[in-house]
Amino acid sequence: MLTAKDIMTTDVVSVEPSSDTAEAVRLMLDNHYNGLPVIDSEGRLEGIICQSDLVAKQKQVRLPSFFTILDSMIPLSDPSSLERELQKVASSTVDGVMTRKVVTVTPDTPLDQVANLMVDKKLHTIPVVDAGKLVGVIGKEDVLRTLMDRIDPAS
Repeated sequence: MLTAKDIMTTDVVSVEPSSDTAEAVRLMLDNHYNGLPVIDSEGRLEGIICQSDLVAKQKQVRLPSFFTILDSMIPLSDPSSLERELQKVASSTVDGVMTRKVVTVTPDTPLDQVANLMVDKKLHTIPVVDAGKLVGVIGKEDVLRTLMDRIDPAS
């Protein structure tokens, strides 16, 4: 049975939280990556920055709706979500745009579990972590390459 370590890319291109978002965009476009792991100086995974995070940076911020009762304004949505949205739009560093709650796998995670995570959670890139440190990354292309090898072993 194939596992994450059998298909993961170990020569990982990553960025640091303090990296400029323009640098992250350039790396993604130049290398055709959907996402980049964000690691600290010791190689620990801090988050991931995806194309969708960067596209979200360009969207218009919707001001929350309020209603008033007895001269008090009561928000109809969570004010913290507005704050996070404003931080993303205003941020010039990866730290302000990245997704912090990252779905990860270990090197021993079976390939079918990796594929299920990608489909069920609509992920394009999954970091592979061992003892808190980034050891690889799996993209949809890695999974497709494995599928192609099964269909056409000559390729």
